[in-house]
Amino acid sequence: MNEEIIEIVNRETRAWDTQDVDLFLSIFHQDMVWPWPSRNTDHDPLLWELYLGKFDHPRWKGIYTRFFQEYELLHNRRTIERIQLSEERDGAFAVVDIDTLWRNRKTGEQNHWLGRVCKVYTKVKGEWKLTMHTGVLRY
Repeated sequence: MNEEIIEIVNRETRAWDTQDVDLFLSIFHQDMVWPWPSRNTDHDPLLWELYLGKFDHPRWKGIYTRFFQEYELLHNRRTIERIQLSEERDGAFAVVDIDTLWRNRKTGEQNHWLGRVCKVYTKVKGEWKLTMHTGVLRY
């Protein structure tokens, strides 16, 4: 069962590495919500935002297509630190340390995602889907 969670985490990593929007969107549950801290030190959820709202395939595809056009990936290092499955084997989370560095193709400005995330999954019709994901936090 852990292998299935490792696969979906690695599929997301491959999508970032190859900037494959369709592969990236394949991991999301239709009810996905992604809160994001303003800074990676904002542990208090009172400071978090919902920039994308609930998952909407066409809207998110446009957002990530533009992101990949605007930013060049300099590196993407990800390490799975923990996987926890529910006793019923229908829910799971993965704790992943990430160090992902992007550079704006026009301005050269860097966008660094550095810290720890928690990815929450549910099993739907035999397939794992991401339902919730914290933004990157430094601990």
